[in-house]
Amino acid sequence: MRRILIGAVFFALTLLIAVAGYRLAGWTWMEAVYMVVITIFGVGYGEVKPISEPGLRLFTMFVIVAGTSSAVYIVGGFLQMVTEGEINRVLGARRMMKEIRTLERHIIICGFGRMGMLLARRLQEAGRSLVVVDREEERIQQAQALGYLVQLGDATDERILEEAGIARAAALATVLPNDAVNVFITLTARNLNPKLMILARGERSTTEKKLLQAGANRVVLPAAIGATRMAHLITHPASVDFWRWIIVSRV
Repeated sequence: MRRILIGAVFFALTLLIAVAGYRLAGWTWMEAVYMVVITIFGVGYGEVKPISEPGLRLFTMFVIVAGTSSAVYIVGGFLQMVTEGEINRVLGARRMMKEIRTLERHIIICGFGRMGMLLARRLQEAGRSLVVVDREEERIQQAQALGYLVQLGDATDERILEEAGIARAAALATVLPNDAVNVFITLTARNLNPKLMILARGERSTTEKKLLQAGANRVVLPAAIGATRMAHLITHPASVDFWRWIIVSRV
C-alpha cells in the first residue's frame, strides 16, 4: 500500500505540473488537460497545437516519462501486493497443514459457532491441541485469528476429516446446531476411527438415540442442561447460595 500511495502522489503531481506547464505555454485549460491525458496514456491522437519550441518539446518528454513511470509504479505495487498476499496465504495454509500432520491425541471441533467457540477456549486453557473444522470461511478466519489450527470444509466429507488428522485424534466434538448434520458427522467419524471418542450436540431429545446409534460416546443436550440448571436454581436456591458461600470463603 505504501508503494501504491507513493506512486499515486507522484502521478498526481505529474498531472498538476503538466497542466500548469501547458497553461504557461498559452494553452487553455481544456487543451492542457486533453494534451496531458493523451500524452501520459499514450493514446496516440494528434497534438492539440504544434509543439515546435525546444523547451516545450523537452517538457512534453518529461511529462511522458514521469507520467508513464508513475503509472507503471502504481500497477507494479498493486500486483506486488496481490502476489505477496496470495503467496503468504498459500504458505500459511501449507504451514498450518504441516502443523496438523504433526498432531497426536488432539481434539477436532466441528462447527465454530457459539458453543464451538466456548469449547475451543476451554480446551485451549486446558492446554489441549485442537483443530477447528467449519465450512464457513468467515468463521474459519475468526478461529485462525484466535490462534487455532483450522480446516476449511464440510465436516461430513471424509477427506476434510482426514486432513484434520482424525486417524490420530483423541476425540471429536460435533457441535453444529443441525441434528441431522451432527448425526452424519458422527457416523462418518466413527467409520474413519473406531477408537475415537465422539461427543455430539443434540438440539432435540429424540435425536440422542440416533446419535448414540451413529457412534457417539456421549450426547450433550444444551437445552436440557440449561433447563435442569434453571429448575435447580428455582427449587433449591438455598443450596446454590450455600455452595457459592463455601467457594468464596475458601478463595
